[in-house]
Amino acid sequence: MLTKRNWIAITILGFLGSLAWGVENQFFNTFIYNTITPDPRPIAWMVAASAITATLASVFMGALSDRIRSRWGRKPFLLIGYLGWGITTALFPTAALFHSIGIAIFMAILFDCVMTFFGSSANDSVFHAYVADITTVHNRGKVMGVLEILTWVALLFVYGGAGIVIDSLGYYAFFYIVGGLVFVLGLVSSLLLKEPPLPKEAPKGSYFSQIADTFRWATLKKQRDLLLLLIAITLWGIAQQIFFPYLMIYINTYLEIPTMQASLIIFAAILFGGIATAYPLGLLTDRWGRKKVALLAVIGEMAGLIAFSLARSVPALIATGILWLAPISAWMIATGAWSKDLFPEDKRGQFGGYVILFSVAFTMVPGPMLGSWLITTFGVPTILDGKAGFIPTSLIFQVGGLATLLAAIPLLRIGKKTSSG
Repeated sequence: MLTKRNWIAITILGFLGSLAWGVENQFFNTFIYNTITPDPRPIAWMVAASAITATLASVFMGALSDRIRSRWGRKPFLLIGYLGWGITTALFPTAALFHSIGIAIFMAILFDCVMTFFGSSANDSVFHAYVADITTVHNRGKVMGVLEILTWVALLFVYGGAGIVIDSLGYYAFFYIVGGLVFVLGLVSSLLLKEPPLPKEAPKGSYFSQIADTFRWATLKKQRDLLLLLIAITLWGIAQQIFFPYLMIYINTYLEIPTMQASLIIFAAILFGGIATAYPLGLLTDRWGRKKVALLAVIGEMAGLIAFSLARSVPALIATGILWLAPISAWMIATGAWSKDLFPEDKRGQFGGYVILFSVAFTMVPGPMLGSWLITTFGVPTILDGKAGFIPTSLIFQVGGLATLLAAIPLLRIGKKTSSG
């Protein structure tokens, strides 16, 4: 199933998905902080709203793609989703044109949610269901390793080029460029994509009964290991979201490192911690097993974040950034392959959506809120362009690192049968 056309298509689509999410996860946030208000609470509200949107879109659109796959395949969802994703990314900065801060915040959150609907429909559920369709348990780790490399290459592109573009051309040009890339390359690669053999029939029952069935206890018991894995993914994600939305803000304001240098720090850390390790980790995931790699990632992430919180110089930030970025690669590859191993074959799009439920909605609502509370409670009060706000401190990385350890608890239960099961 892994033909040359498929490899090209999933390479481009994987890159674009990570590119757009990288821009949203960092530079939507910094745009609001620098352009609209330095109060971190609107960032938490936006992250939470987009997380809920991502979950609903991925679950319902993923299930819909499962039902119509026997007739049209998954290509229509990818084509429409990526085109809409590109357009709405380019439109995001127009929120700042509203002079009222309250309206500007509302419009930024609205634009982000619309963009997220298209992005989650295309990438989070349907694209990953397609990857599951064309891979097997024997090569899935390798493919996830390649996709993880693309994730880091996209982030490298964002962080390495963002500072240059934003400093020289401004935020508007930056969002136009990213949106244009997603639109054009999404169109080309979606048309290039080759569908695997389609199922003869759609999943049994109605559309809504298919979704409702997933939440029944009897169904959950049948998917016990997958449920435990999803809980682990949630705990890991909450820990990450405590600090990640505020990463660039922390480097810019608390450490007083300009955007250009901050981008270079992330660039170097991604190059060595993400890209250089992803493919070997993918092979290791197939050979050692998903569980061992995931557990090692938990320990490595905790140590890396604590070390990063203590770093102050640029070289130290790069070195410790590598220490927490490499475990993220390991975690994403191991849990990404593991979850696809456990998906019911006829409901991969729908269950891809449930991965988003546990990895996005359950994480991006409480995580940033906790981070925002830490910043407003223990951060440094500041005035930026006449507006009151708070500067995040290294505490968010220390709390995030310790919280990561909680993800090991459900991982250790996977594969162990209970007396009732």
